[in-house]
Amino acid sequence: MKKINVQTDKHDDMIDITHEVQQYVRETGIQNGTVMVYCPHTTAGITINENADPDVKRDMLRRLDEVFPWEHPKDRHMEGNTAAHMKASYVGASQHVLVHHGDLVLGTWQGIYFCEFDGPRHRHFYIQVSTNE
Repeated sequence: MKKINVQTDKHDDMIDITHEVQQYVRETGIQNGTVMVYCPHTTAGITINENADPDVKRDMLRRLDEVFPWEHPKDRHMEGNTAAHMKASYVGASQHVLVHHGDLVLGTWQGIYFCEFDGPRHRHFYIQVSTNE
């Protein structure tokens, strides 16, 4: 298992971590199996989505803000970041990706993202591989 640190610099952001995940898979030498990417934070998450057009990230973050507005009159969480908790639960804490011949099995336009919903912060995520060999 590998721990990777991330410094986020925005309140909401989606950081492409595909390269870091692929690099770890290569470091382990795994040829066939799975890799899990896990975020241990309650106001951040991991997702897979398009990584070709930057408008997708902007649109996703905007729409999440529309569904989970930062300020809501009925929110009671004393830290005031209920929206960040909601977004993180919606996105999820982890993703599994297949590994075939040492490469991540992702679609042409897919990338793996660390999603920040309560930044900027010092964060981290974990990568672990499992082999079928």
